[in-house]
Amino acid sequence: MTRYIKTNRLSVILALIGVLLIGCSDQLDQPELNNNFAGGTDFSKTDNMVFSLIGVYQAVTARGWEQPLVVSTRGDDVNAAGDQQGLKNQDRYVYDNSFFGSRTLWETYYGDIIRAHTGMEQIERYMEFADADGIAKGKQYIAEAKVLRAILLFQLSQVYGAVFIPESSDLDDFADVTSVPTKDEVMQHISAQMDEAIPFLVDMRPNERTDLPGGVTKYTGLMIKAVANQELKNYQAVADAAGQIISSGKFSLYNDFYELFKTPGKLSDESLFEFQYSDFGTGEGERVGHLYAPYGPNSWTPTVPGASSGWGFFEPSMKYVAFMLDRGETERLETSVFFSQKGIDSLIATTPYTAATLPAFVSPTTRDGDKNTSDVRSIFSSGKHYLPTNQLIPGRTDYGSNKNYIVFRYAETLLIYAEALLQGASNSVMTADQAVNLVRGRAGMPPLSGVTLDQVVDEKYAELAMEWGKRFFDMVRLGRYEELSYEGRTFTANKTFVTYHQDQIDEFPILGEISN
Repeated sequence: MTRYIKTNRLSVILALIGVLLIGCSDQLDQPELNNNFAGGTDFSKTDNMVFSLIGVYQAVTARGWEQPLVVSTRGDDVNAAGDQQGLKNQDRYVYDNSFFGSRTLWETYYGDIIRAHTGMEQIERYMEFADADGIAKGKQYIAEAKVLRAILLFQLSQVYGAVFIPESSDLDDFADVTSVPTKDEVMQHISAQMDEAIPFLVDMRPNERTDLPGGVTKYTGLMIKAVANQELKNYQAVADAAGQIISSGKFSLYNDFYELFKTPGKLSDESLFEFQYSDFGTGEGERVGHLYAPYGPNSWTPTVPGASSGWGFFEPSMKYVAFMLDRGETERLETSVFFSQKGIDSLIATTPYTAATLPAFVSPTTRDGDKNTSDVRSIFSSGKHYLPTNQLIPGRTDYGSNKNYIVFRYAETLLIYAEALLQGASNSVMTADQAVNLVRGRAGMPPLSGVTLDQVVDEKYAELAMEWGKRFFDMVRLGRYEELSYEGRTFTANKTFVTYHQDQIDEFPILGEISN
């Protein structure tokens, strides 16, 4: 989340961002990063405290294109496509310790976690000069930085399992490490960190904030606590944290699932946190964006001439498409999958569906008129990462330019709450049936009565596919390995975690001794 301001403060923020954009490849080798943008800071100017926090937001949201794909591209909802062999190997549970994506995920995430600690330490120095209001604001800002740090640490541990837990910006702490915290220890740490942070966070939706619109709030912290405890199978803690979000009455499902992932759905009442990007409302000049090209078709006919196509690296699976068709899904399938004619032909060739029995929306042309003409690399593209070209700001041509990247949303809160109840937890804020049927109702699906765990798992598959690998991590947690063994893949428990890159093993030999 980067603060977008139409005043002269923008130039100050962008100047800070420029200082923060230091090369990532060797960040853990550079102790001077701890203080190199603090040396000339006048900490008595406590009104500038916010810039340290903005620097943390910028670091956390400035993700390289390959990093979300390394987190996301396993599971039976998505296939790796294109020419990234390391990613394709990972998708088939063959982990390559020389894959650049695995290396940059580790290095950039840790670099940005260290930046979060640097930001917190700077804020503490401002607080030494602050009055009571400034001290309170500093505590809030530190709590926000803890939440942002937790998002990165959570994803790192989901991917690698055992990972380091930085406690400060002092890199000397890693000079002679003799152990690496297990995934369970990391998740327990994250849950405890959220307990520390939540009392100091603002009690509102992210989109209610006027100081940093879309910024972290109490409910972001509760969501991270919930998902960390879900990984621990501590379902009562999941129900308690998710129940607080639900009982607040502040969140609701965005009425249009298709537009939720596009410009109209930016910072909706469903959002608990999203990485924010902006073209600042102009067709040229300064922009802050994410590179969405990997998710798009490498060939298309856009509604807006000149709009760039994608790279075809991220492909919804045939298994997922068939699953959704068999359920009678419409809104969620149309939203989640950007079909090509080759994909439709393959669907007809491998399933009982025919051109006559497929729904009309199963078409290479979206409702916004963009046509997927790809017949190599990917046969389907992710609709959740697609921005219609008629929503591009005139003058902008990059694939998905101006699109936000959702991290946590209320639909997931409802579904993890429902699962927690069916896993034995208790909570009276609503029943599992009510939680699931809210999600199903938005999707145009009929209500369920006496919902079962299997039905909740299927609902999560339908609702959360292509979002940060959530399906894969669910199947691993639940031990449903047969679901991950599909289309020639064979998943076993020892394939849960990605192999550490050789560069990391060379730097920290203890990583080579770990058997996750």
